[in-house]
Amino acid sequence: MTTMDPSTTPLGQMLLDEISPVIMLLSTPAVEDSSLKNNLSFLQILSPFSSFNNIDVPVRTASDQPYRIHKFKLRLFYASDVRNPDLKVAKERLKRVITEAGEKVFTELTSDAPEIDQHKKLDSSEYINTPSWFQFVNKELVRVASFSDHEAFDHPVACLLAVSSKDEKPVNRFVDLLNSNNLPSLLNDGAMDPKILKLYLLVHDNQDGSVERASRILTEMRSAFGTSNCLLLCINSSSDAPIKHEENPWASYISDASPSQDHGCLLNIDDINEIKDLMQNLSSKHIIPNMEQKIRVLNQQVSATRKGFRNQIKNLWWRKGKEDGADSPNGPMYNYNSTESQIRVLGDYAFMLRDYELALSNYRLISTDYKIDKAWKRYAGVQEMMGLTYFMSDQSRKEAEYCMEHAFNTYLKLGSLGQQNATRCGLWWIEMLKARDQYKEAASVYFRICGEDILHSAVMLEQASYCYLLSKPSMLRKYGFHLVLSGEQYKKCDQVKHAIRTYRSALSVFKGTTWSYIGDHVHFHIGQWYASLGMYDVAVKHMMEILACSHQSKSTQELFLGDFLQIVEKAGQTFEVTKLQLPVINISSLKVIFEDYRTFGSPSSANTSEGLWRSLEEEMIQSFSAAKTNWLELQSKLVSRKHSQSNVCVAGEAVKVNIEFKNPLQISIPISGVRLICKHSTITDEGSLDENKSSLEDDNSVDHFKDMNSDNSSFLVSDVDFLLGGGETTLVQLSVTPRVEGTLEILGVRWKLSGTIVGFHKFEFSLPKNIVKARRKGKRSPNDKFKFMVIKSIPKLQASINLLPGKAYAGDLRQLVLELKNPSEFPVKNLKMKVSDPRFLIIGNQGDMKSEFPACLTKKTDSSVQTDAQANNSILSDTVFLFPEGTSVQGETPFLWPLWFRAAVPGEISLYLSIYYEMEDISSVIKYRTLRLHYNVQVLPSLDVSFQISPSRLRIQEFLVRLDVVNKTSSECFQVYQLSSIGQNWKVSLLQPPDTIFPSQSLMAGQAVSCFFTLKKSNTLSTFEDNISTMSVTSDVRLVPQSSEDLVYNVNSAPLVNFHHYERLQQELSHEVDLNTIDFVLISRPLKSNNNLGFSDPPHVMSHHASHSSTASTGPISWLLDGPQTLHHDFSESFCEIDLKMHLYNSSIATVFVRIDTSDPVGISGQTNSFDAVQSATPDNQAGWHDVSTVNELKVTTSNALETQPGKALSLEGVSPYIWSGSGSTNLHIEPLSSAEIPLQICMFSPGTYDLSNYTLSWNLPSKVPGDSNETKQSSGKCQGYKYYLTVLQSA
Repeated sequence: MTTMDPSTTPLGQMLLDEISPVIMLLSTPAVEDSSLKNNLSFLQILSPFSSFNNIDVPVRTASDQPYRIHKFKLRLFYASDVRNPDLKVAKERLKRVITEAGEKVFTELTSDAPEIDQHKKLDSSEYINTPSWFQFVNKELVRVASFSDHEAFDHPVACLLAVSSKDEKPVNRFVDLLNSNNLPSLLNDGAMDPKILKLYLLVHDNQDGSVERASRILTEMRSAFGTSNCLLLCINSSSDAPIKHEENPWASYISDASPSQDHGCLLNIDDINEIKDLMQNLSSKHIIPNMEQKIRVLNQQVSATRKGFRNQIKNLWWRKGKEDGADSPNGPMYNYNSTESQIRVLGDYAFMLRDYELALSNYRLISTDYKIDKAWKRYAGVQEMMGLTYFMSDQSRKEAEYCMEHAFNTYLKLGSLGQQNATRCGLWWIEMLKARDQYKEAASVYFRICGEDILHSAVMLEQASYCYLLSKPSMLRKYGFHLVLSGEQYKKCDQVKHAIRTYRSALSVFKGTTWSYIGDHVHFHIGQWYASLGMYDVAVKHMMEILACSHQSKSTQELFLGDFLQIVEKAGQTFEVTKLQLPVINISSLKVIFEDYRTFGSPSSANTSEGLWRSLEEEMIQSFSAAKTNWLELQSKLVSRKHSQSNVCVAGEAVKVNIEFKNPLQISIPISGVRLICKHSTITDEGSLDENKSSLEDDNSVDHFKDMNSDNSSFLVSDVDFLLGGGETTLVQLSVTPRVEGTLEILGVRWKLSGTIVGFHKFEFSLPKNIVKARRKGKRSPNDKFKFMVIKSIPKLQASINLLPGKAYAGDLRQLVLELKNPSEFPVKNLKMKVSDPRFLIIGNQGDMKSEFPACLTKKTDSSVQTDAQANNSILSDTVFLFPEGTSVQGETPFLWPLWFRAAVPGEISLYLSIYYEMEDISSVIKYRTLRLHYNVQVLPSLDVSFQISPSRLRIQEFLVRLDVVNKTSSECFQVYQLSSIGQNWKVSLLQPPDTIFPSQSLMAGQAVSCFFTLKKSNTLSTFEDNISTMSVTSDVRLVPQSSEDLVYNVNSAPLVNFHHYERLQQELSHEVDLNTIDFVLISRPLKSNNNLGFSDPPHVMSHHASHSSTASTGPISWLLDGPQTLHHDFSESFCEIDLKMHLYNSSIATVFVRIDTSDPVGISGQTNSFDAVQSATPDNQAGWHDVSTVNELKVTTSNALETQPGKALSLEGVSPYIWSGSGSTNLHIEPLSSAEIPLQICMFSPGTYDLSNYTLSWNLPSKVPGDSNETKQSSGKCQGYKYYLTVLQSA
């Protein structure tokens, strides 16, 4: 560990300057006149040469061992200045110094372009760039407490009398100067020994004559005052032009000097050397020896009177009882010849001559006396000197700090009487702590010496902040906090520039932190203070930092924004700033929409993903691309390599940019003049690019934004005005429309806030991701996303779909019209169209335009069915619709084409259409274009339809169909008009008349209805080949009373057959041919419409489709046991034989092996006559119908009649009442779609009612059925017999 030399520390240097021998100067006016020729007083001429860094003078004080002094300094004061400084004058001087320092530092701070954030190395303890004027202020605060009567180091040790050689009777002038009227009050009041060393200096001005007169006067002086004490100094030896000294030694001693003044202009090098010699001789031959002599004399006196055990006891006895006396602020008075004063003089003289041990011993000796005498100011002064002595002698740090703290607290107890001394003591104590790297403790002392004076407090708080900065580790929060406190104090005493400086320094701490509230406070006040100085540009920059203060309260936000706008208004100019924080621009939401070969019919189509459009258009564009060169390849050949990767847009067509603006505040803000900032370059005849007055030379400059869009004939930009409410986010679409060919680049966006300040935001090109364009191969620069190659105008189709509702009920069927327009003078040809989902939208025939809807959907003649179906098959086979050959669209005459729309399912459905068209050889870059259309339709629930099919118990191949309909709307009333079945020769018919099903002929809102139909198989076809080769046949049932005006809707013609086809595809479970399925189409019509639901046009016809309803059970075999139900027989004669028949049908497309096994009752009788037994014989799953479902989708269920439960029979004693006669097992093969019949016989032995279901039917399919791709289908099964009740009665 290195040893610190206390004399080299800032405190050591300060003590060398402030605790050194004082020379009192008395001069005549003639001496001052000669000095003023150099623009200096006589004291100022001597002062620079009174400090010696290499004097090397031997010193011997009280001890016999001498030591040498190498550094020494004399302090020169006029006799009139040897007094306590006027406190008021001192404060005014301090205020002036601080104000001037503020002006100087503020000028340096704002000399360059203002930077809001000052980047400083805050984490380094070597950062010592504290304001330089701190040292000067601290010295002034120390000097305020100088020339006190309780301290001797400020008392003059010598008096220098200066008389000019041109004064009359110079010797007498020396005597006159020693008159008591010229002496300070300290000498006249007895506080200081008047018997001090007197030195007589004769000053000769060489411009007033030769030195001979001065020599004669010097001889007279020596004879009068003694040889050793008389001195001669010659000045102003320069007889030529005034001398300009390169190094001005007087600069630091003159605070109010003008830079234009030449100091020492008549003093040549000989004069300066003579002054140096004079001051050095004065120190080494007079001052130091005189102080040595006085120290030795005083030490002998003190030793004789106070040192030793006897003298100490005597002193304590003499002072006994004084500690019981009352406290006095000033304590007892001590004159210069008192023992206490002499001991203090001895200690201070020893301190000034570096004999710290002697000084410390005397300070200790007198400290007790002052404490007993309750002379608290003198006691504090001695404690203060003891602490400094400990420091300079590099002794106990603990003792030094204890003495300084004790002295400081004692001064504070004296109140205003000791305030200046407390400040001086605190400053010395602080420097002592700094020298030992105790910056944190030093900061706390700064805080304690703040005092009541606001300016003084501000300076101390600022110095405390730097102590926290220099502490290890740096305490940045306390640094910034104390800077803010200091700035507040500076502002209170109108030191605005100092307040700005401290607040700006605090910004370096709060930048990048989460301390948003204090950051807002700092920026807000800096902006206000800059505005008060008229520096509105800097004020606006700081105020802009707090505009987006979303964390503040609403009242604070109003205050910030109001003051900001007021400052801008006072400035009287329009400010243009980059990245204005209000409103907030969400760059991630940035989306560029442009049209090259892809055009958009609506904003929603532009917002659709490119992948969806690409998959929709792939088949349309593929044919063109295979025959002709790709437009991207053409582009790369026709444009320069520099612009080959640019996007392509067309002159006269807008390029749009979607930008999201957010208001982070709770108050509304008006935004106006929002527009894009663009740059356009035209192509000259030679093919080179000619930039249009708007090149971007400096990315960090705002100048390239100014007037870029005004009076620009190359492109047109849109302006948008809007009001952003509190916390509101709005998406704004801006556009730029190029007018001529060339290149277009979008640079950013500009807007005006509250009509006063213009904000700019340059787009960060790496951020936008959602750009409506196809991805291209190869790497591209992010900047290319906003660069466009503008080609000349080409045709662009405009399209709309007329009569398309925004809201519709599920099942709504409508005829729409596609209207195409081409405003260009050039025609378009080879039109194609494709729809995303034909389940909702299909393309009609041109003849549909002439038909009336909905009459065109009804049946005309039987022959038309076949024709329509064949025509529709051709439509369904094409995925891309080709408009008739020769179709051309040109001019204002619209081209119309019919479309059919059906709201298939409830919910939000999206319709996507793409229209492809080609152009003449207008452009070498784009040969074809596509028009993309997107529409959203909200579909509401209407009728919930479900079907259930159950086999009949009376006839084979006959089924019972149950239809359940629920009106799911809240206000609509529908008419269930028609039910049609579509299947392989199935025919549906009513079981009851329509009036019985729907008495009111309508289905009210929320109403549910169930009705039953029979479903029979037609016998017109008999072979398997006939069945699978025949198209579906429809069967229609009207559910309304017969009327001549009501027609049957043809579900086997367009567009119903088309929509049904896509419904089958949507609901299809497998692709195999299943002849046991049947489809249902329910036609309904609305009776009234509630316009409150937002329907622009009520529906006319509604269709509900149910597909793949199966008539087959869990197996391919259906059967029926046929025989008598009741008969009479005389069992007294013989048993009863009954013949039965079992009819079987194979509904599959493969040969099925069937086996029937009968079983007799074993120990259980099948006879029962009780009501309960008969009731239990009814199968549970055949009783009643299921509850009406509330699900929105269609449902079809088939009763599993094969899975029955055997009936319960009453037990009877004896033999079985019946047996199966004949074979117990029968095997047979049934061909596909064929029937079979087998005989059965049963023998009854007693009368009763019997359940003949005690048989099983087993079936087995081949391992691989031809044409069957369903691997999970069941290949075999076993079923329990149907319940068949036979009643045998005893005949009479």
